[in-house]
Amino acid sequence: MKRLLSSVAVFALAASFAHAQAPAVPDNLEKLSNFQTTGTTEFTLIEQKGEYADGVKKNLEGIKLPPGFKIELYAIVPDARHMAVGPQGVVTFVGTRKDKVWAVTDRNKDRVADEVKDFAPSLQFSVPNGVCFSKDGFLYIAEQNRVLLFPAAEFFYEGPDVAAFNLIKKGELVPAAHESFNHTARVCKIGPDGKAYISLGQPFNVAPAESLEEFKKVGIGGIIRINTDGTGREVFTHGVRNSVGHDFHPVTGDLWFTDNQVDGMGDDIPPGEINRQTASGQHFGHPWFGGGSIRTKEYEGQEVPVEVVAPAVETAAHAADLGMSFYTGSMFPEKYKNAIFSAQHGSWNRTTPVGARVMVTFVDEEGKATSEPFAEGWIDENGEYLGRPVDVAQLRDGSLLVSDDLAGAIYRISYEGN
Repeated sequence: MKRLLSSVAVFALAASFAHAQAPAVPDNLEKLSNFQTTGTTEFTLIEQKGEYADGVKKNLEGIKLPPGFKIELYAIVPDARHMAVGPQGVVTFVGTRKDKVWAVTDRNKDRVADEVKDFAPSLQFSVPNGVCFSKDGFLYIAEQNRVLLFPAAEFFYEGPDVAAFNLIKKGELVPAAHESFNHTARVCKIGPDGKAYISLGQPFNVAPAESLEEFKKVGIGGIIRINTDGTGREVFTHGVRNSVGHDFHPVTGDLWFTDNQVDGMGDDIPPGEINRQTASGQHFGHPWFGGGSIRTKEYEGQEVPVEVVAPAVETAAHAADLGMSFYTGSMFPEKYKNAIFSAQHGSWNRTTPVGARVMVTFVDEEGKATSEPFAEGWIDENGEYLGRPVDVAQLRDGSLLVSDDLAGAIYRISYEGN
């Protein structure tokens, strides 16, 4: 009973700041913000066994890992993209680039999901790719052009109606004139300062000069941060083309992020990037640089008017580095402590495909970083994709989840020793 009363108090607080900052939201979001029922009763449930799951398991037999590690199918999750493991370890929420957020539950704790169903089926989502949790159990979902807040999502997800609030209402995350279908896969993380950090990929291959000033002001082609009540918006990171993964170093608190670089410059340039940010307002080179030290054709020969921070790691060109997470668990060997695990989605336009693997990046005490493959084999001998990793997340037992939006699956990597 104490827990329930405490939860009600939290929801009331959330409702008060949500209504104070934004006008009424139409349709079911308004009802859910007022704790009203919507009449929705049905979930979409995803079958976890059968021929499809068996086919995915078969493909995993070809994945190469360091000695002592193994990979297994954790869940069948259509279009699985970024993941957020609930602080209580009850459920993992999985975003997509379509109109669903999935709730994945392992009820008997055998490290295989028992149930996958859609979260908040009474709501209409639009590219709800970015999911992240605060330590106190608030779920944030960054959409194409909106950010939603779900207090106690691990408590409410069992029912079709959930407590839901507008944090940044539709049309205010990105100006309507720049709401594009391209590079809209927002991601979010709560930083050590308690603020929400949200990436805003810019819609062009190379940002045009006439848009640079407005993009800088809004944070398009960067990472913004806000207070967890939606106030205090500021642009934290500049000069990013399309970052779809970031996390904070567990010791230093520095922000690290992946960045997808310019297309159309050839198979082997420019490199992808993993970047390290040590102060607010730093600039990472776009659009003057296409990736690493490679200048873009559109801005070639022009003087670079900003001080540019070079990438901490240059990765394979067009491998599409996406989700990333620092490892803080105790299951893996000590050398992986505070290392970065990141997903390479794989190239879409390279003559010979590259990527489709999980990388590990080791960061030394001076901040120097080196990357190497950790799990690979999702490109077969014919150059055909068997899977395309998107994101990595850590379960409470220290094992690693890897999402795959091509196979529509989540894998679990664990360590058993030599």
